[in-house]
Amino acid sequence: MRWVEPMGLAAALWVAISVVVTAPSFADDGLDARRREAGHPATSEARLQMLAEDPHWEVRQVVARNGRASQALLAKLARDPHVQVRIAVATNVTTAEETFAVLARDSVEAVRSVVAWFVYVPGSALTVLAQDTSPDVRLNVAGNLNATQEILEALLRDGDAEVADKAQWALQRLEDREH
Repeated sequence: MRWVEPMGLAAALWVAISVVVTAPSFADDGLDARRREAGHPATSEARLQMLAEDPHWEVRQVVARNGRASQALLAKLARDPHVQVRIAVATNVTTAEETFAVLARDSVEAVRSVVAWFVYVPGSALTVLAQDTSPDVRLNVAGNLNATQEILEALLRDGDAEVADKAQWALQRLEDREH
């Protein structure tokens, strides 16, 4: 009779479970594998470019989240037809200011709202979003830690009371930080 070490048994069970759990991914034409590759930091720029053309929006979304994606690729994905891909670009810390400017003018309010909320958004995009037609977007601008005193003072005069109140609160927070 052969003795099986506990770690050997655990490793064998892990392999068996992994095969069973990942078996359905063969039926999805490699979607899971492409998503993993799209998010991996070692994936080359050339391969990310190819994955950004994937017919499945979920793969393009993961490319848009990848911190190694080039500025040119993120700019391209900022115009993707699927809203979740554009939102992923908006939350990528490496997204360029010019790309945020495009996203700040997106036709979908949810995209603009995420841009207004995102802590790394540049002030130029917040300036555009402070004039947005949606009070929810302007409310997110008022709550953004990067909103300047000038932006917040403009939002004090907002027609939506909740936006104006949030701007007042944010200005007070700025003044408290200075003292």
